[in-house]
Amino acid sequence: MRQLALELASPPAPTLENFVTGANAEAVAVLRALAEGAPCERFIYLWGAPGSGRSHLLRAALNSLADAGRRVRLYGAGELPLADEGAEVVGVDDVQRLDNQAQINLFNIFNNLRESFGVLVVTGDCPPARLSLRADLLTRLAWGLVYEVRALTEDDRRAAVLDYANARGFMLPPEVTDYLLARVPRDLSSLRALVDTLDRVSLEQKRAVTVPLAREVLQLLQQKN
Repeated sequence: MRQLALELASPPAPTLENFVTGANAEAVAVLRALAEGAPCERFIYLWGAPGSGRSHLLRAALNSLADAGRRVRLYGAGELPLADEGAEVVGVDDVQRLDNQAQINLFNIFNNLRESFGVLVVTGDCPPARLSLRADLLTRLAWGLVYEVRALTEDDRRAAVLDYANARGFMLPPEVTDYLLARVPRDLSSLRALVDTLDRVSLEQKRAVTVPLAREVLQLLQQKN
């Protein structure tokens, strides 16, 4: 394969539209209402297991709010400033990883946003009551809406991958879908990126999308990593 074909395609940018809702309809509806400026809770905590889609939802919500003209900041562990008075919307991913100083900073940011009618969206790997964080910060996180982001079922993942391939204009054979689902990380972004890569390689090499082609692409990608 040529070098170009060995590069894994970049996943599509997270949006509320390309998030596969599954059992998360209420959380998606609240985030969409928030982005549309509807009166609703401005502090939201999203938690779920790795691969559940919590980070996708966070970034999708922030992207929608940015598109609506809001001043948005996204922070991860170790990135939180002492305060961010220029932001109207703040997102914090993986709150369970914040050190003590970052927890203090988030507490201050929360209070600033509350006074300025800003928005805070935070993700974590468990409910607030089970986080090993400062008690005053845990209280703040539990004040707003708390949603568990539930991972897609196998049937949901299969349907989502097939729909994505169809949207790109090609049919993914069932045996290839099963092969990918058994070997690729559970998050949908990784699966979509691999579907994009398979589509590109099949067009470059004028080969059908088959299990042997999928196996070859996966092996070459693993060698590069």
